[in-house]
Amino acid sequence: MSKPNKFSFYIIVAILSLAAGIAYKSREMGITTSLSDNAKKTAAETFFNTTLSTPEGIPQAMSQWRGKIIVINFWATWCLPCRDEIPELIDTYATYHQKDLVIVGIAIDNAEKVAAFSKEFNINYPVLVGEFDAFTLTEAMGNPQGALPFTVTIDRNGTIVDTHLGRIKKQQIEAIIQPML
Repeated sequence: MSKPNKFSFYIIVAILSLAAGIAYKSREMGITTSLSDNAKKTAAETFFNTTLSTPEGIPQAMSQWRGKIIVINFWATWCLPCRDEIPELIDTYATYHQKDLVIVGIAIDNAEKVAAFSKEFNINYPVLVGEFDAFTLTEAMGNPQGALPFTVTIDRNGTIVDTHLGRIKKQQIEAIIQPML
């Protein structure tokens, strides 16, 4: 291997190692991000003013969920921590959807992959496709890194009560939503 190729190889390995380390820490620890009260209001309104499509191309206005407890999960089919948490999101939705809880999965991926993934995992909550434009929405909601998975919880009054960067577990969601049920 020539010196330039060897150097490029080492740079790529270093970048991949760093990304894997960040993903691992994010997955294991989870990070709660914080927004000011004003930023929370702006972020929630940005969410409610957004329209995204289902994997089948049917537009869905986020405003349809005003007045409910909303857990918004930004994810992608290629994101391993996202894949790990989806069964727990499915279980959480099955347990609490009768109590005015909605989980909205916003995939940062293409519609075809999201449709196949949703079918394979039997996702029982609304799944929308944001493609790469959804990174703008995650940033507005408190995720300037654009890292995945990222979960935001909004109460019935339309106020963001929690943001969580990294894999989230059912018990963590329950601790957030129980006081609102």
